[in-house]
Amino acid sequence: MEFEYSDTDKWASELSELYSYTEGPEFALNRKCFEDEFSSHVSDKKWTELDAAQHRAHAMRLLDSLEVIVREKRLKVARAILYMTQGTFAECSSEAEVQYWTRYNIFLLLDVGTFSALVELLNMEMDNSAACSSAVRKPAISLADSTDLRVLLNIMYLMVETIQQEDPADKPEWKAMRETFRAELGSPLFNNEPISVTLFGMVTKFCSGHAPHFPMKKVLLLLWKSILFTLGGFEQLQSLKVRKRQELGLPPLPEDSIRVVRSMRAASPPASASDLIEQQQKRARREHKVRALIKQDNLDAFNEKDPYKADDARDDEDDNDDNDNSLETETFPLERDEVMPPPIPHPPSERVSFPKGLPWAPKVSFVGLTERYDTDTVVGLPRPIHESIRTLKQHKYVSIAEIQMAKEEEYQKTPLSGVSTAETHLLFSVFLFPDHQIALLKILLAAAPTSKAKTDSINILADFEYMAQHLVFANCIPLILKFFNQNIMSYITAKNSISVLDFPHCVIHELPELTAESLEAGDNNQFCWRNLFSCINLLRILNKLTKWKHSRTMMLVVFKSAPILKRALKVKQAMMQLYVLKLLKVQTKYLGRQWRKSNMKTMSAIYQKVRHRLNDDWAYGNDLDARPWDFQAEECALRANIERFNSRRYDKSNSNPDFLPVDNCLQSVLGQRVDLPEDFQMNYDLWLEREVFSNPISWEELLQ
Repeated sequence: MEFEYSDTDKWASELSELYSYTEGPEFALNRKCFEDEFSSHVSDKKWTELDAAQHRAHAMRLLDSLEVIVREKRLKVARAILYMTQGTFAECSSEAEVQYWTRYNIFLLLDVGTFSALVELLNMEMDNSAACSSAVRKPAISLADSTDLRVLLNIMYLMVETIQQEDPADKPEWKAMRETFRAELGSPLFNNEPISVTLFGMVTKFCSGHAPHFPMKKVLLLLWKSILFTLGGFEQLQSLKVRKRQELGLPPLPEDSIRVVRSMRAASPPASASDLIEQQQKRARREHKVRALIKQDNLDAFNEKDPYKADDARDDEDDNDDNDNSLETETFPLERDEVMPPPIPHPPSERVSFPKGLPWAPKVSFVGLTERYDTDTVVGLPRPIHESIRTLKQHKYVSIAEIQMAKEEEYQKTPLSGVSTAETHLLFSVFLFPDHQIALLKILLAAAPTSKAKTDSINILADFEYMAQHLVFANCIPLILKFFNQNIMSYITAKNSISVLDFPHCVIHELPELTAESLEAGDNNQFCWRNLFSCINLLRILNKLTKWKHSRTMMLVVFKSAPILKRALKVKQAMMQLYVLKLLKVQTKYLGRQWRKSNMKTMSAIYQKVRHRLNDDWAYGNDLDARPWDFQAEECALRANIERFNSRRYDKSNSNPDFLPVDNCLQSVLGQRVDLPEDFQMNYDLWLEREVFSNPISWEELLQ
């Protein structure tokens, strides 16, 4: 599949993703609201014909009108602003022109302070108890119940998504506004909390059943874009890793993981038992035909006049179909199954190609081990030992996390250490309460394939590393496996969009007569970008939950994840296959020798595509007697460390006052309100005479 993993899809696709097809009639309504407001002040020109000063003046008028008390009037103004963020499409003749005016109008609205006003209105709508109680009593929620919220969230989403899109043609002031807006989104400037915290509150309120009218898709989209904008994406994370390793004095990363993954080619999926049986039947048919031909008396006559030529041509096509199961540039041994006889050897004329090299540099990690012994003195040891030690040291990898854990142990001994107030820490402090994570898991469970009706109640049993442990305790691992326990190819290739109805195509071009052919016109994608993107992200989450955690790896084994993950290998996309193979690699030694023998093609794919750890026995180790409870001490120790970390950095209520930082600013100290005892106030004159007036003070020395 020609899919390149990125933080988001193309900008145009992300804009059209916001709207449901039931919102189509509202485009014309937004236009009418804008034109009514616009014509009352500017009657002889179009919006695209005004100069910058006139644009700004009208934007300020709309912003002032947004603060009116009458709800209907306020909604009408909000729709007019929404039409501006949609590019004033009625005055455009192409989709590119719509995108140009979308960017121009959104930066104009940001400049006049529209986003702050929208956040205030959003908070007001969230606290609308009348709307919440009305929605709870209704048997079914309609689109009209969330009109005000949808309009506000649409504007905010379009602003965040458009502003974060960098364009080389952007003006210098736009670039400065982008960085300022990025800092504001991650700071507690909106209602004393970041905007992402407000949106998480909406998710929690929706999942608790107190606000069923919240448009959750739009909330989640805006939440995703806000976090992505403030914290950065894939590229920013890689740059941050490089810079952090330089600051810590660590050697550079052996390769750029983003480039390696994007350059990898997908492997063919391992053959299933039904595929193997079908292949054997085809070979048996070919052998039967060959034996029938050999029995002919005159082979020369057979060669001149071949009555089976058409059949042979069909056999050649069957051979080509069989070869589709091989790699384009890599070949693996045919996967064997116990019920099948050994395969027939391939003819020597078959072209076999071999990989040029492994994509990843090998590493040596000593996670959980302490180097208490001398690793430098090698006098008297045999030469092979010298070479082994040199190889291990050459590929030894120290991660940033190991350095941070070592520093955390020092901080526990010396608590006088500063706490960062970066956006990441502000957002993480919200997750100290697991309600937000449980709410997101509920939404994921509602979207997972299940035999239960979707109207049934959702129940999840739940009581850094902190988030991962809460997700594990909330049954996130079996939930993700349940998501993949479906026809994953059908899910990824599902057609869930109609090109002719997507924005802005639907407002620029006239809609054709809706037929089966017209609905499929223009949709040439072999897969659904959003579904494939979601599958890769879920696999990455599963990898983060289980990496270097034996108890969680055993959960993969107990929940029989191997056949589910093997079916996911049918998707020929390199990045998705990489994370599936990683999950299979960590549990191979618990699956036993017979499983590895029966899945040699999968083992070969792991060897070729997953990074090697020189001290890892994944390919030959056997630990069939291991059980999940054998590693519970490891999970308990991890939880204790997490609680100490969170208590030291984020729990201000239980902080030791002797370890708190001292305020040395003269203005802030003198500006603090101090409650004095009653007896001190009664004897204040005596205290002044004894402590102030009677003592000589050298003001010059004090000021120095």
